[in-house]
Amino acid sequence: MARIALDPTPYNGTVHLLDFPDTVARLGYEYLQLTPNPDFGRHFHHPKVDSEMIAKLKKRAKDAGVTITSVLPVQRLGGPEPHQVRAAIRNTTRYIEIAAELEAPILNTEFSGRPEREEESENCFYDAMEALIPVLEREGVTMNIDPHPDDFVEDGLEGWRIIRGLNSDRVGFVYVASHTFHYGDRATSLIPEIGDRLGAVYTADTFDHNRSNGLRYITNPPGNAVRVHQHLAIGDGDVDWSELFSTLRSSGFLDDPEALIVSNVFAEDERADEVSKFQLAKLRELIENAGA
Repeated sequence: MARIALDPTPYNGTVHLLDFPDTVARLGYEYLQLTPNPDFGRHFHHPKVDSEMIAKLKKRAKDAGVTITSVLPVQRLGGPEPHQVRAAIRNTTRYIEIAAELEAPILNTEFSGRPEREEESENCFYDAMEALIPVLEREGVTMNIDPHPDDFVEDGLEGWRIIRGLNSDRVGFVYVASHTFHYGDRATSLIPEIGDRLGAVYTADTFDHNRSNGLRYITNPPGNAVRVHQHLAIGDGDVDWSELFSTLRSSGFLDDPEALIVSNVFAEDERADEVSKFQLAKLRELIENAGA
């Protein structure tokens, strides 16, 4: 069965990085994905851990009976400014080394370019990956990428095409359920297209911004170039979870013991314990019932 990991972002303000494994274990999880955190590294910045802290974190995880599956750095791989790409290459290289040192050989990330500069961002992304793929190969790490809302590519199929164009099995796709409607609401066709290059699935709910004649959300003035989505508990939005998990079952993802499902609800920090426990139980139920 696929592994279910917790994204501990809701605890960033109250729990120290080294205490994350104990928190995850207390909530019933066996797996932990490390995400941007002041002690680990923030979006677009250089990572802040050294080898001593990495060793402490590994020991704390082992003592808690928790496996660190992956790390989530967000860097401007898509620029589009040259200095942003240089920094992204430097910072991501270090994150790849950290993942290898943690024995958590998966990086889940984003393209992180700009939609109004799509052509330049795509070119920057390929420049960055030309430098990073040899590092991934050297360290034995896999990178999975999500076409995030407000990125230079948001459509799921087009994001997969860009990844496929790298011609490297070291780079795969992250399917983020709360980005479903920005992807084009095409799970049943996209996931089979990605096949065994689907490296991770993130599970939080969201509302379909296209409903109600595009007036599900109203921003002023009309025509603002904004992208709105949520990371809600499963069932609190419009994602078709039965369809998603049935597709994951038929594609073989759920039966892969190395497959990674990450709970990443960010909307209810004040109920983080309750929601995290609910997510784990709900995900187990969805996996059990998928395809039934």
